[in-house]
Amino acid sequence: MPRYDNRNALILGAGRSGLAAARLLLERGGRVAVVDETWPGNTLPEFSTEGISCLTSDRDHLPDGAYDLVIISPSFALNHPWVQTAKRRGLAMISELELAANYWQGEAIAVTGSKGKSSVIKCLADTLVLAGIPAVTAGNYGIPLSTRVLECPDYGKGVIAVTEISSFQLEHTRTFSPILAAILNIQADHLDRHETMEAYSTLKHKIFQAQVAGKATAFLPKEISILGVPQGVPVETFGVKPWDTWRFHNGAILHGETTIPVEGVFNNKVLGPAAALIAAMLMHLNVAPEIIARGFAQFVPLPHRMQRLGTLNGVTLIDDSKATSLSATQAALKITRNNVHLIAGGQLKEEDLDFLDLELSSAVKRAYLIGEAAPRLFEAWEDLCDCEICGKMETAVAHALANAQAGDTLLLSPGCASFDQYSGMAKRGEHFKQCIEAHGAIV
Repeated sequence: MPRYDNRNALILGAGRSGLAAARLLLERGGRVAVVDETWPGNTLPEFSTEGISCLTSDRDHLPDGAYDLVIISPSFALNHPWVQTAKRRGLAMISELELAANYWQGEAIAVTGSKGKSSVIKCLADTLVLAGIPAVTAGNYGIPLSTRVLECPDYGKGVIAVTEISSFQLEHTRTFSPILAAILNIQADHLDRHETMEAYSTLKHKIFQAQVAGKATAFLPKEISILGVPQGVPVETFGVKPWDTWRFHNGAILHGETTIPVEGVFNNKVLGPAAALIAAMLMHLNVAPEIIARGFAQFVPLPHRMQRLGTLNGVTLIDDSKATSLSATQAALKITRNNVHLIAGGQLKEEDLDFLDLELSSAVKRAYLIGEAAPRLFEAWEDLCDCEICGKMETAVAHALANAQAGDTLLLSPGCASFDQYSGMAKRGEHFKQCIEAHGAIV
């Protein structure tokens, strides 16, 4: 009997992953209670009819009960009072990912990293399907692995789960064992939760911890330590350097005698390393090079990730609202290169505002600053490019379109979180598009 059958479980968090875990535990004969400070939307009456005990409690009080398992949703940090109370009570604590991994009967491949994970996951899954290999996306990408366990026949037997894994999910994950696992990159992110880069990096490396020698392969950029990869698990590198096992160079992936052309959004030095990782993983799964090349050429980017919206009066319009760190904005500017009217700002995650100096001075005609970070960004950037504090998106778009000329690029790449003005980065990107459309039709 799997270790989590017939358990009396308490789930922290009534979000997507918490409720997916609840349904899986019910399927396996468990008794389930879900607790949250505020239940989102109308989910409470819906899930109470499914046999889930729906609890509400304040932040300082974890409900009492004869629980023998606690499932912790990704939004609950290690220092949350409920997590600390569960620890003091000696309760077994796992993530939704850990739960689902115990029931998933197919293979899993996994990617973590600071930026670009979702695009890699989408391209991997799309290309596997193109090659006729059953595959589903899961994890931080949008659909919890527990949901995939329940909706795929035989708990996913014969299907590859292409999973995006966050550092939050890895905090309480121990036995998830992907046959292929990768760290795409590590940049300053989520330090408000993890506090130090060392702690953040250590969590990222947990993606390899349960890989099995003789069955699994790990993928890393050369500059990232292999610490944490189990002994006997081979490590392959990807990037743009001659010594990388999988190398992006001049619009193609090079690996030994194999050359795979890269057309489309991955064909640049910024996203080229991601393309090299995609090719590496797909070839390990026996996808033919010509199919991989078709996957790159046909790839449609996710919304709000360097998404080209079209043009207006000859000005190229790009929505990169997903850029919630300055390193992501730096990457966007390296791709767009020059004649950029940049809309940036929101809630800053970082203290170092200087490392964008080269890109700002070389690529940006004018920066239009919004949100609570606008004054700080203005102070840091005013000597590097023309800057203007606009405050709101409507003002920034109006001023940018008034100043931009045919051949220029209007780029929303905020470099900040969105929660000072929006419920999330998607709402920010949608508002950007609405503001543009108010000034005329996008071609």
